[in-house]
Amino acid sequence: MVYASITTFFVVIPLSTAFLVSIFARFMKKGYMYGLSLLSSTLLLFISFYAFILLSKSPDNILIYNIGGWAPPFGICLVLDGLSVFMLVTINLIAFFVSIYNLSYIEKHEDAPKFLTLFFMMLAGLNGVAITGDLFNLFVFLEVASIASYALVSFYGRAEELEAAFKYAIMSSVGSCFVFIGIAFLYSFTSTLNMADMSRVLMSKQGFFVVPFVSVLFIMGFGLKAALAPFHTWLPDAHSSAPASISAILSGVLIKTLGVYVIVRIFFNIFGMAVYLLNALMILGVFSMLVAGFLALPQWNIKRLFAYSSIGQIGYIALGFGLATPLGIIGALFHIFAHSAAKSLLFLTAGNIDYVIKTRDLREMSGLKEKMPVTAGSNLMASMSVSGIPPFAGFFSKLIILIACIQKGYYLYAVIAVIGSVLTLSAFAKVQRFAFFGELKEKFENVKEAPLAMLIPCVCLAGICIFGGLLLLPPFRPFIDNAAAVLIEGTKYSTNVLGTVIR
Repeated sequence: MVYASITTFFVVIPLSTAFLVSIFARFMKKGYMYGLSLLSSTLLLFISFYAFILLSKSPDNILIYNIGGWAPPFGICLVLDGLSVFMLVTINLIAFFVSIYNLSYIEKHEDAPKFLTLFFMMLAGLNGVAITGDLFNLFVFLEVASIASYALVSFYGRAEELEAAFKYAIMSSVGSCFVFIGIAFLYSFTSTLNMADMSRVLMSKQGFFVVPFVSVLFIMGFGLKAALAPFHTWLPDAHSSAPASISAILSGVLIKTLGVYVIVRIFFNIFGMAVYLLNALMILGVFSMLVAGFLALPQWNIKRLFAYSSIGQIGYIALGFGLATPLGIIGALFHIFAHSAAKSLLFLTAGNIDYVIKTRDLREMSGLKEKMPVTAGSNLMASMSVSGIPPFAGFFSKLIILIACIQKGYYLYAVIAVIGSVLTLSAFAKVQRFAFFGELKEKFENVKEAPLAMLIPCVCLAGICIFGGLLLLPPFRPFIDNAAAVLIEGTKYSTNVLGTVIR
């Protein structure tokens, strides 16, 4: 099927956009530049949905594109399965809304071409991580996305941003070193970098020492990328210092793609989930919930508070995957999607506030609901979803994870998950109290709502937070069920890829 070639567009389109913007920005009117960026993100979102439709019609539920016509394991392949399509839709959906937001958010910035170039470089890396079937190329795409994100965090060039970006770069580079060493050990043991072939070799050769050792390296490396506690210390500085639209991407999809997605792809589909790996994920998950919940409460910087909340929500995702039951995996996947929409929305609303009143300090805000009703309403919707309040999407994802914990007998983990939600709700209630309620301060009397281009993504993402639970209804279930099936099947991934006819 020639349709598999569609996989290449997920990397080619953002890379081409980054190239065109960087080369021709000085000759291009700003309107054309923003139009190109919006067109590219729209195409990526459309192709993501089209890939889902193609995959649902594929008899093998998998599409493989062999680069240069060389079949795996000798050639490099790009793989579209239920899990990769799920991530592609999530990544490009958030990127689409962020691209609309950027139309006004960076309009007056003189370095807007550099911003857009780095943005699409990061998007190419994220999409590449989701579709690659080769472990070394996964590392390359991971580094492309990471390096672009370092520069974007420091984009404004102030001392605070530069310090945060430096800290982020150093800690993320340490994580990359762990990942690279792990890949080197796996290659020396299996003599292949193709993930499906590596899984086949590991199943035939008993690597009693290699797999546990590499697993520890990957937990540290990708745990740093995912900001799981105790590997989380870079995230509050980076997310609170980055431009709001970049914070939305970092928290909404980057930590999930470069961290959680890669962990579960390797542990489920290459290694096969062992008990010690499951326990490690669950322990790190519940630890992240508690640490993030308590650290978020005393924060007064609104973006820093939201950043700590992201750490806690990654904990729920890790707990769901660690349970390794069908229900737990579905809950974790649904929470990836629900949290991506809600947390991106929270950072965008924080950007609206900063754009209008030029501060992120909750103590300097009050009564903004009167002047910024759309921002206030959108923030409330996202807060309720992340906190797990019914009937928002985050409620259903957390409820599924709680039920999965109870079914498997992990009652303590279920209690900790509930406590984590209470702490999250308390932190967001603080935001509502100090930012939007209360008496409007005199200096904000002339404040107006953010520009329309910044409000449209907020309203759309708020709609996802409200109606996202509909994805659990039968007509929409394949979106999550197909992704869950890839993980539930485990090392059958090897047979699915190597046994597939060349596309």
